[in-house]
Parts: sequence; C-alpha cells; structure tokens
Amino acid sequence: MATNDDAAVAQHTRKEFPAPPSLESLNERLQSLSIDDPLPVYADSNPTSNPVDIYRCYIAHHLAPITGVDISLVYPALEWTQTLDKGDLIVAAPRLRIKGRKPDELAKEWAEKFPENPYTERPRADGTFLRFYFKNGVLDNLVLSSILKRKENYGPINTGKGKRVIVEFSSPNIAKPFHAGHLRSTIIGGFLANLHESCGWDTIRMNYLGDWGKQFGILGVGFKRFGSEEELVKDPIHHLFNVYVKINQIISAEKAEEKEKADAAGEKQTYNGPTDDEAREFFARMEAGDADAVALWKRFRELSIEKYKDTYSRLNISYDVYSGESQVSKEAMDTVTRLMTEKGVSEESEGAVIVDFVKHGAKKLGKAIVKKKDGTSLYLTRDIGAAMERYEKYKFDKMIYVVACQQELHLQQLFKILGMLDFEWASKCQHVNFGMVLGMSTRKGEVVFLDDILQEAKERMHEVMKKNEDKYAQVEDPEFISDTVGRTGVMIQDMSGKRINNYKFEMDRMTSFEGDTGPYLQYAHTRLCSIMRKANVPLDKIENADLTLLTEPHATNLVRCLAQYPDVLQQTLKTLEPTTVVTYLFKMTHLLSSSYTVLHVLSSEENVKHARLALYESARIVLNNGMKLLGLTPVERM
Repeated sequence: MATNDDAAVAQHTRKEFPAPPSLESLNERLQSLSIDDPLPVYADSNPTSNPVDIYRCYIAHHLAPITGVDISLVYPALEWTQTLDKGDLIVAAPRLRIKGRKPDELAKEWAEKFPENPYTERPRADGTFLRFYFKNGVLDNLVLSSILKRKENYGPINTGKGKRVIVEFSSPNIAKPFHAGHLRSTIIGGFLANLHESCGWDTIRMNYLGDWGKQFGILGVGFKRFGSEEELVKDPIHHLFNVYVKINQIISAEKAEEKEKADAAGEKQTYNGPTDDEAREFFARMEAGDADAVALWKRFRELSIEKYKDTYSRLNISYDVYSGESQVSKEAMDTVTRLMTEKGVSEESEGAVIVDFVKHGAKKLGKAIVKKKDGTSLYLTRDIGAAMERYEKYKFDKMIYVVACQQELHLQQLFKILGMLDFEWASKCQHVNFGMVLGMSTRKGEVVFLDDILQEAKERMHEVMKKNEDKYAQVEDPEFISDTVGRTGVMIQDMSGKRINNYKFEMDRMTSFEGDTGPYLQYAHTRLCSIMRKANVPLDKIENADLTLLTEPHATNLVRCLAQYPDVLQQTLKTLEPTTVVTYLFKMTHLLSSSYTVLHVLSSEENVKHARLALYESARIVLNNGMKLLGLTPVERM
C-alpha cells in the first residue's frame, strides 16, 4: 500500500493470470468421450477455460454453412439464456441479417438441417429463435472435470491480457462522516476491482481521499483547542470528526453573531468571526508549505489512512494507493489552466474562470467554474489535473470512477473537458454510478462511520445465531462467524439490485436466513462443506468418479448452471453490475437446495456417492469462487 502515486507505481506488481489448459489436452478429453474429430476453434473463443465455448465453436462451425452466414456473425449470435427451460444457447434468426426470408421459417429450416452430433440434442425452432440443449453425458464430464481440476481458477477468462485499469472507489473525506455513498462505492468498487483482476487486467485500486481544503484549516484550529494526542493515536477518525464538529459549532455561532451585527447596522455581512479567520489563515499556511501546519496535516492524514486500512480489511479490500486531492501537483494544476486557455476551453467571467459548455455544444452541462475570483482552483480543476497525472504515471487502458449518481453532472463535465483538451485517453474514463441508500441508521442513530455499520451487523447476526441454542453451541468461533456473516448480509443487500436503484437499509433483512440474503448464501456454502466432511471420501476418488451415473434431471440442470459461470463473468465485465453475479449464485443455490432431497449422498451406493460428491464439490467451488469475487469470506461451519 502506497500513500502517493509515485510510490504506488514503484511498488505495484501485476497479478499473474494462471495458464489455462492446452487445446491438446481438451482434444484428448474429447477423445476419451468418443469424440474423435478435433474441436474447430473460433478465433475469439476460449474453449479450454469456458466449457460453453466448446459448444459455441461446434455449433457455429456447422451453423455457418447451413445459414450461409459468415462465422464471425454466427459465433457472437450464440447467446446463453436466463432460464434453463429456454435452452443452453439460443440464436435469434434476425441477428444473422438474412433478407427476403421470414425469421421463423429460417429457424425451422436450420433446425431440420443441423446434423446429429455428440454435443447437442436436435435444436428446437421456437418462433424466430433456434434453441440448443446440451447432451448431459458429455456436458457433465467437460464441466465437472474442468471445475475440479481448475478449482479457484474456474470461471475467469484472460480477456484483460496486457491491459491496465484504475478503479477509484470509496474516497471518503477525512474528519467527515463515512456516508451511504461511500459505503456503496466501497462495496461496488471492491467487486469491480476483483472482477477485472480475476480476468487478467493489471488492476490499480485507488482511494482518492478528500484530504485537502479549508476544512483542514478548521481541523487544525480545532485540534489546538480540543485535540487529544492520546485520542488521536487511539482512534483518529472518530476523534478528528468530534473535533471538527466542536469547532464548526463555534464557527457557526460566531458567524450568526456577526450576521446579527451586520443586520443591525444595515450592512452586508463580510466577516464570519475570529475562528473562521484563524482557520483560513491555517489553511493558507498549509498551502504556503509552513512546516508546522503541513506536519500536523500529514499526521491527520497518515493516522486516518492506517485506521481506514483496518476497516477496509474487514471487507476484504486493500488499496494499491491512497491518493487524494493533496497529491495533485501545482505543476499539473498550472498545466490544466494553461491548456484550457490555449485551446479556448475556458474563459473569464466576472473575475472568475469558467467553462461554458453551451458554447462547446453540450447544452445540458451548463457552466462550470474552474477558478474562483480569488485565484483558488476548484474540485473540477483538481480532478482534471489528477486524471492527467494518472495517465502519465500509470498509462491506463481504462479508468473507472465509482461515484454516486448525484455526481453525474460533475463527471460528465470532467470527461467533456478532457475530450476538449484533446487527450486521446479521455474516452478511456468511465463513470460507474449508483443510487442512494435510504434510511441508513443503526440502533444508536444515524450512521456516521463504516465501523458502526459493520459492528451493528455483527451484533444483530450474533443475536440471530443465539436463537438456535443447539447449533450455536457447535460454533467454534461465534465472534468470527457473526462478524463474517453480518458483513456478508450488508454487502449482498447492496449488490442484489441494479446499481442505479435506490434501496432501503434494512438490518433485519440483511441478517435473515430467509430469502435471497447474504446469510442464506453462507448457509448454502456451509451445507456443501458439511456434505463433504460427513462423506469423508478421498478427493482422488471424487475427481475420478464415474460421471455417467449422474442421470437425474436435478443433476443435469445443476451442471448446466455451473457451466454458465464463465459466461456470467464475461457478461458482468460488460454491464459492471454486481447483481449479475449475485443473481447467478442465488439461482445456483436454489437448484442445489431442490437437489438435496433427490441426490442423496450418504445412503447411496459407493460409485453413485462419488459421482454426486463430484457434483456437490463442483458446486461448492463455484459458489466459493463467486463469493470471494464479491468480496465475501465463505465460512465452512456456522
């Protein structure tokens, strides 16, 4: 972890993507299943990492000549379905752009012409759709053997090879509350960083702190009056917040008093009191590089970062760099000002410098001030400078800002200015937005800090666990389990819906085992772990099980679902929606839940037991992989 960009560049190492199996080994596997013809591989496919791509390659290779359409159009038209009853892969006939024929007639004709083969049942024409269903014998072997062999590496595909992404997320303001927007940014950003890194992107996790500005002048003055060195070291975030609140109360009271005086004299208020003056003077000293003022600010920043690190680690989040407004150099700011002037982006207006987006063809963006009358720069100017410096230092291929939708206009203005300054990398910047959390409070009142949320979730979860005395007595470490499962509840509720949607903060629902909740996912994982423990079968017997014994529809549907996981991750890279993965995991655990009464393990014959354990262990691996990708810690007992 670095506390500035230069150190981050020096310390950063790219996480190596594990090598996928070879095409030769895949063809050997197919031969063992009595499929002698080598798989025809499409250029953009990943059949050794994604079992469904094996089927895409085969189907596209045969469907292209049947339709008379180039394979480059056929292959991407083979899409996975949301529900298994609609098939494993479908083609919408209109997507192949054949003129002069009715799409439903084409689908029927293609279904009749598609050859008998070892991979799929005969395709079904359903209106304008052609639906393909995988044969379970070959599918079971290809999918389960891939999962059991690749384990934690099953799912991701190396689509980010040679690319670098910066994910900027969380970004709280030092000495100010960690509000709902910071919570969502932290959870969503952590997931997006994990997702990109798992798929081969060189990922820089960045926390852009609100660590500069007049509020530090206020804080500096406040600390002189109310600060405690002991409290600062023990709990810097809470202590600085309390100091900030106290000194602000004094400033507000003095400001009100000065307003009364001005009103009584019939004058416009121009003076806010002595404490406000003192705060302005302190920040001016900071900007001028005064050694004492800067040293105190550095202590505030560094101690706060250390505390933030502890809190983030509870969410399985770590950063490559804690950057911030303070890290944007004066040189970058001066360059921004000069470039905007030279390229006619900015103009003077009543003593200030503005960007009039209306004149640049972006009416909806209005006007933005980039330099105030007194010569001080604004947040927008700093963001432009920060983006410039980041590209110079990191040479990113994509930079994601995980910021609330309330900041939509600000980010649009930023990206527009970067484009007008002719930076070729401007199009590589992306805003991932999200809605609001409504009613975020704990029993102690309105939430101020992330720690408060996590502590409340832990306590509530502990209470829920205690209600089942027998099970609670068997839990080895109830403190750890309640903390882990409580956090899972908070995170899953945040990621269950589309990002843009607002949601109500409901601690009771978060900590419930009923419905699609975080605790339910943890329960599903512990149940799979329990099955493996009770069976007590050596792993080599499970990995070499006779998978042709998995004949029940419940087993087939579960395998079909497990096969979709790599596609789910690739789809999520496009949508950047955590709910895509969350919804998939719930769908998979529902299939699991309905299988337990049919696919018994302990009472089964030995060979059948091994085959079913291979299925359940594969499901556990995929569930474990998905939960870790979401930033969760899967538990094995609870």
